Amino acid sequence: MVLASRSILFVGFLVVLCGHRVYANGCYSSIISFGDSIADTGNLKQMASSSDVKFSCGPPYGQNFISRSATGRCSNGRLIIDFLAESLGLPLVPPYFNDNGSGVEAGFRQGVNYAVGGATAMDSSFMEAIWPERPVINASLRVQLSWFKQSLSSICGNVSDCRNFIGQSLILMGEIGGNDYNHPLSAGKPLDEIKPYVPLVIDTIVSVINELIEMGVRTLVVPGNFPVGCFPSTLSIYGSDSEEYDPITGCLTKLNEFVEYHNTMLQAKLDQIRELNPNVTVMYADYYNSIMQAYHSPYEYGFTSNGTRKTCCGYGEPFNFSLAKKCGDSSVKVCDEPDAYVSWDGIHLTEAAYKLIFKSLFQGPYTTPAFNSLCPTSSSHAKVGLSSSI
Repeated sequence: MVLASRSILFVGFLVVLCGHRVYANGCYSSIISFGDSIADTGNLKQMASSSDVKFSCGPPYGQNFISRSATGRCSNGRLIIDFLAESLGLPLVPPYFNDNGSGVEAGFRQGVNYAVGGATAMDSSFMEAIWPERPVINASLRVQLSWFKQSLSSICGNVSDCRNFIGQSLILMGEIGGNDYNHPLSAGKPLDEIKPYVPLVIDTIVSVINELIEMGVRTLVVPGNFPVGCFPSTLSIYGSDSEEYDPITGCLTKLNEFVEYHNTMLQAKLDQIRELNPNVTVMYADYYNSIMQAYHSPYEYGFTSNGTRKTCCGYGEPFNFSLAKKCGDSSVKVCDEPDAYVSWDGIHLTEAAYKLIFKSLFQGPYTTPAFNSLCPTSSSHAKVGLSSSI
């Protein structure tokens, strides 16, 4: 009788255990992604083919991708989300919009990407009302959430099955929010005028996270924003003799402090979400400090000193970036060794830089809590280790 009871308890334990680990890779059955061009695997490209969107990361973007062709990814090759999928033994995450203009939901059981290049956290109508100088694509975080909700029944069927599907998926929340600041900055607005809107951006991200949790999400990765004060585009546009620069990295101090303000506020909100939802894993992904490693020690991570200051695909001095001649223009050249550069086009990063960020986050210490402690099998699938070699 005691033996039988123990057997029942053991089986029950296995059922509970398998309820959390029923996935092929031992961690997650799929990746569901939201965000902007940092995570977009082709949605903007498809939207551009049927609208007046002009910039969609066509050639030479994607020239070093696996298929050796432009895919709509805003880099020369793979993005963070691509390395993440590979490490989990999952297929590369397809864009929601395909060649027919809509998602093939039946193929999304192992992942779907709603991220769109140029997307903002806040609604486009809100953005344009505040800063009418710059048009904003209608693909905000809430719009992406609505696409997700609309496609759910086709992906996973009934409510119960969909809740299980969502609970077994890894949710990647961006990066998102960077464009909410880039738009007014590119229109010449001062930081003091933009800073009061940071809480609104954070609250928008948090409200979508809370809604996803209500839908059954159990694991989320929420990235902070990048140190844009180090980017060639920013240095070209906002740099001047009157600005303060970091003496080690050469980055614009005020812009990076602004980003740190956003990231600190975001982390405080994530702490509150964790307290209210102890059964949900909410990981903060430190995009800022993971790439700052390259600016502090470029040679250690395979980059040259020029590779942290200039773009690979661009035009003009001193940072190889110009608003008049951008990557993709016929007269703009591409560098011979993209892997030696952090920046691909002045705004987006190279595959080598995204690879460093991936390794630092998902195999290293730059997520809170540490991702590799939650999903130890991910490192066994990955063909890259956390070393200085890129």
